[in-house]
Amino acid sequence: MRLSKRTRYGIRLVIELAANNDKVMNLTEIAKRQDISMKYLSMIIIPLKRAGIVISSRGAHGGYKLLKPPTQITVADIVNLLEGDLEPVECLAHPEICNRTPLCAAKSLWEKLSATVSEFFHSVTIADLLKEKKIKLRNSNFSYQI
Repeated sequence: MRLSKRTRYGIRLVIELAANNDKVMNLTEIAKRQDISMKYLSMIIIPLKRAGIVISSRGAHGGYKLLKPPTQITVADIVNLLEGDLEPVECLAHPEICNRTPLCAAKSLWEKLSATVSEFFHSVTIADLLKEKKIKLRNSNFSYQI
């Protein structure tokens, strides 16, 4: 399984909003901080807004902020929204496409993989990723003395 750039950038966008608490951020600022094109971000923000993950405000000081606390947004929320169907094989999401589904020896393997991935994505929140980001930033300030 490979997640799309859209999903990876969507997670970065939501982490950036979470890192700035309740501050409204415009996409230009986020694009610069995350090194993502404005055009790409503007396509990602639309489904996030429709799903109620972010809220927008208009005007000179307008922009976006999270609608829910980072502890209430899971990676699964974003992945499912931006990626769509995450089944490892097509026949799990659409069993009607394969006449071998009832006899498939590998079906339970794919179901277990799907359940494991889903459980993992549901177990990680944006707050968890924000903590990880803060740890990495703190650890990146190396100081060498001789």
